[in-house]
Amino acid sequence: MYKPLALFIGLRYTRAKRRNHFISFISLISMLGIALGVTALITVLSVMNGFENELRNRILGMTAHATIQGYGENLSDWQGVRERMLEHPRILAAAPYIQREGMLINGNLVNGSVIRGIDPALEPGVSKVTEHMRRGELASLVPGEFNIVLGAELAMALGVGVGDKVTLVTPTANVTAAGILPRLKRFTVSAIFQVGMFEYDSALGLIHLSDAQKLFRMGEEVTGVRLQVDELFAAPQVVREAGNRLEGVYYVRDWTQSHSNFFRAIRTEKMVMFIILLLIVGVAAFNIVSTLVMVVTDKESDIAILKTLGATPRTILLIFIVQGTLIGVIGTLLGLIGGVSLALNVETLVPWLEHAFGVQFLPADVYYISDLPSELHWDDVLHICGVSFLLTVLATLWPARRAAKTAPAEALRYE
Repeated sequence: MYKPLALFIGLRYTRAKRRNHFISFISLISMLGIALGVTALITVLSVMNGFENELRNRILGMTAHATIQGYGENLSDWQGVRERMLEHPRILAAAPYIQREGMLINGNLVNGSVIRGIDPALEPGVSKVTEHMRRGELASLVPGEFNIVLGAELAMALGVGVGDKVTLVTPTANVTAAGILPRLKRFTVSAIFQVGMFEYDSALGLIHLSDAQKLFRMGEEVTGVRLQVDELFAAPQVVREAGNRLEGVYYVRDWTQSHSNFFRAIRTEKMVMFIILLLIVGVAAFNIVSTLVMVVTDKESDIAILKTLGATPRTILLIFIVQGTLIGVIGTLLGLIGGVSLALNVETLVPWLEHAFGVQFLPADVYYISDLPSELHWDDVLHICGVSFLLTVLATLWPARRAAKTAPAEALRYE
């Protein structure tokens, strides 16, 4: 019988028009503070999820989920390795590659670059470069024609476009009667891509696999085989399972190792932002403490009368826990509605604000992600609402306990 009574009186105290309007104002501020904190948490974490997903897609647009290389040397039997990898049901594609460093020269313009030899027929299975071609196409890499596909920033730095010539200087050298001379080769720019990651757009050049083998004197060998699996986050496990089928020693590396520091930094930043923004909810929860303390002081005579009528300290405790928890629940629900609505519409709201106020939050010449992406994760929403609810419940305990210890004789002495 105590719980329904405590719930009834607690809801009545919450709904009733108090004589002290200041207490009502503090309650409203506490409720709005919790709503604001929950809204900010949901929105910010959704935007950070969107940034992480966008960056991951752009990075993996040019980087395969995993690679297999010869241990300390080039990979000679790459056809056999590729076939054995494709026997695994979760590996969708495999493509050979050669990767070396060099310098590209156009007149007086020189730029260091990473040269990657690829098979144009197999490359679309392990990267998204074909989806980011600005001019030309990947199929223009024909063996023997020594064509090259450049990143947009690299092409701009060299001042070249499709059809222009560039000279590639490789680290290997030719020994002649005149001495040791650098190895040079003229390439024709046949296409330009732009992934949106400065690391690739400013330094990567793609050539045909057979041209790379001739240029770097590798015969039939390659640097390794790049792999694409059916599930991005399953890559570490899948690749190691497939690698165990190979005979000999190979070096297996997945995308989580290639960019581990970068994604670890994003996760750390996300956790720090969660803690910082949670302080907003914490401040609002402490406001509930002050609100209930004032309510207890204002209702001392009512508490004393309830006790004289037979209400136990437990009943009084539950009355004020219900009242404080209701403030937290309403604030959390308002924040949930506001946060989810904002997170789902931030990609349309931000362009509208930019147009309305004539500003640009993420200039394209500074940030390669000029839009504000958002990706709502419902597990984040549940964690935020759960922590918010827990903080509000904890905030009610001390004032409610103080109310339960009210002495009827002391409270009614001057009534």
